[in-house]
Amino acid sequence: MADTRLPIALVQQPATPDREANIRRGLEALERAAAEGARLVAYAELAFERFHPQAHACGPVAELAEEIPGPTTEAFAEAARRLGVVVVLNLFERDGERTFDTSPVIDADGTLLGRTRMIHITDYEGFHEQDWYHPGDTGAPVYDTAVGPIGVAICYDRHYPEYLRALALQGAKLIVVPQAGTVGEWPDGLYEAEMQVAAFHHGVFTALANRVGREGSLDFSGESFVCAPDGRVVGRAGQGTAETLLVDLDIGEVARSSAQRLFLRHRRPELYPGWVAPEIGGGDGSS
Repeated sequence: MADTRLPIALVQQPATPDREANIRRGLEALERAAAEGARLVAYAELAFERFHPQAHACGPVAELAEEIPGPTTEAFAEAARRLGVVVVLNLFERDGERTFDTSPVIDADGTLLGRTRMIHITDYEGFHEQDWYHPGDTGAPVYDTAVGPIGVAICYDRHYPEYLRALALQGAKLIVVPQAGTVGEWPDGLYEAEMQVAAFHHGVFTALANRVGREGSLDFSGESFVCAPDGRVVGRAGQGTAETLLVDLDIGEVARSSAQRLFLRHRRPELYPGWVAPEIGGGDGSS
């Protein structure tokens, strides 16, 4: 019988003004997670720099962003290859004069498989993201990695069920959610419940990696968590703690889930074509 065990790690670490030190801590966390058996390691939104969008942008912002591929992806790609681990990052990307909130996905052999750019861009107090990011143009790619097909839904994108369904319809078994969520932002567990329902509706694992630490007026909560295809929360990190959450998944649960056995097979999209088409995807990294 094939081994369906998949240990994953979610890194929640604070971001100081020293970006190089943040990257160094991220690489050290990758080393430790791999030593503990993790085969996939994911990071929170803008894990290695201060959360720029808490203030309106004053002037051009591209000089604060970086190209992909670039030095950060190269450093993590070398580590991924050496350790044999899949890595999901989240960076402030520069592409010419445009900037994006972007998650590069690096395979266990160090190959940069592609990048997912956040599609839906919000704007409200503390999260003035429309000043900083262009709307993503990579579609909803699913990556064929050494640990199986995975998709990425960056922060605000998780609120759009049609986007998550697009990932599931393309075969994603795990959806990674890089997040920047503050203390009290999900009252009564609402955001957690949102990820539980998404996992249950689509028969996938959802893994949300959140920022932690006080930055200006924002207090990022951590509380990273993982949901199984039956909606159970199967791992949760602490509030306000810098830690790496290691969770053992049984990827075989995807095939056994109600969504994969029933819900998705019994869809009738010809009666609601405006919802989402099975072929949705595109962008680099889609499979």
